[in-house]
Amino acid sequence: MNPEIEVQYAVRDERTPPESAFRHWADAALSDREGPAAVTIRVVDEDESRTLNREYRDRDRPTNVLSFPFEAPPGVPAEETGHLLGDLVICAAVVEREAAEQGKSPAAHWAHMVVHGVLHLCGHDHQTEAEAEVMETRERAILERLGFGDPYDE
Repeated sequence: MNPEIEVQYAVRDERTPPESAFRHWADAALSDREGPAAVTIRVVDEDESRTLNREYRDRDRPTNVLSFPFEAPPGVPAEETGHLLGDLVICAAVVEREAAEQGKSPAAHWAHMVVHGVLHLCGHDHQTEAEAEVMETRERAILERLGFGDPYDE
């Protein structure tokens, strides 16, 4: 079953990937997941990213990607909302800047941010070394299938 991927642009210019690219990358990250899935990807500016990062992570700076897993409202059975994974908020300026600083193609870094964020929505994390190893291995495999190199290759 094809996932439902909604793409929202709060900012957009000629460097911002098209909706089809975001859908392709998110589909790849969800390829091993069974059942329906719905994800919203929102491309934002630094102000919106900073505000959300400050409010939800207590970090007063814009960041590349924020993942907001869906939580069912009290009293709503999980099986009624099980396909809603959550939202990704990706800061265009930060992603573009990081790609240049890291010597990566912008497309490779955008794809990495989508894959990374979707894996968070699927329950992966990198709070411990063991969790990071599992998540980064998945990211590498997905990005390789998409035709991109290792995002952690220094």
